[in-house]
Amino acid sequence: MNKKYQVFISSTYVDLRQERQHVIQALLELDCIPSGMELFPAADEDQWSLIKSIIDECDYYILIVGGRYGSTNVEGISYTEMEYNYALSTGKPIIAFLHKDPSKIEVGKSESDVEGQKRLESFRSLVQKKMCKFWASPEELGSVVSRSLINLQRKSPGVGWVRGDLVSDKEASQEILKLSKKVEELERQLNKARTQAPSGTEKLAQGDDKFELQTYFSTGSIFEGNQQEWMEKIQMTWSELFFAISPSMINECVEAKLKNRLSSAAREVLLTKLAEYEHLKEEAIDKFFLKETDFETIVIQFRALGLIKKSEKNRSVKDSMTYWTLTPYGNEVMNRLRAIPKS
Repeated sequence: MNKKYQVFISSTYVDLRQERQHVIQALLELDCIPSGMELFPAADEDQWSLIKSIIDECDYYILIVGGRYGSTNVEGISYTEMEYNYALSTGKPIIAFLHKDPSKIEVGKSESDVEGQKRLESFRSLVQKKMCKFWASPEELGSVVSRSLINLQRKSPGVGWVRGDLVSDKEASQEILKLSKKVEELERQLNKARTQAPSGTEKLAQGDDKFELQTYFSTGSIFEGNQQEWMEKIQMTWSELFFAISPSMINECVEAKLKNRLSSAAREVLLTKLAEYEHLKEEAIDKFFLKETDFETIVIQFRALGLIKKSEKNRSVKDSMTYWTLTPYGNEVMNRLRAIPKS
């Protein structure tokens, strides 16, 4: 959001009119708002209260010291020094700009009496204890003010001002905060839901429930004339089935590869079962495959259980293959099944 910083310019006025114009021009070029009360005679308490309130509203305080100490109050303290002391007491970021050689300032812009000269010198000594810069001409002053204020903004960022139509009112801000908290809560609930079983899946077969698969294979050789076709049913739990195929979908998996992973797992179960038959040896089994509808049922079941989903990655229009990937919940279930617990 574009901010404008308000800068209070404190100085004597008549002797520094030209210098103040260069400073104001520099501030305007930096998109700042110049403020100053030198045109108002701070001769009473009400006027001094107004000056203090303006300083309070400003982001930065600039002091320009030339050859005059300025008009004073009943205690003999100039209003410029009073403004400077007040800005110091409030902790306002301050930069002071002192003339390099007051002795070279023309007589009409310098203190004529000895008392005024002493007070000016004392004030210059006070100011030089804090951050200050020096100048010799109005043009140089404008330039050094510009560079110094940029550095000060970087070191001490101010609050600044913005257009009223760019700032939300209090009621709107509270509503935005309320909605932001609601969004955070919904996102937390959504992330939690993603790693939990979807509602209603408790009625579906899963886990240690068994599923019967129909396998087909052949033995012998067609060239030797002794080839035989076989059909055998096996059983696997849903956890065993998911254990077998889930790693292939950590990123994504084309459906043909998924079917091969499932066939490999089913073949291992079949071989264990066939060990009961002497005439059916592992090396004799050929052309093993599963019933197509069994594979389709398994995919549908895992999809209904919220374990897998179709991949949503963008692909070439020529790529007509189907890809599957794990859901966040499917990833959690895979980790429980396959992660190795500590001994």
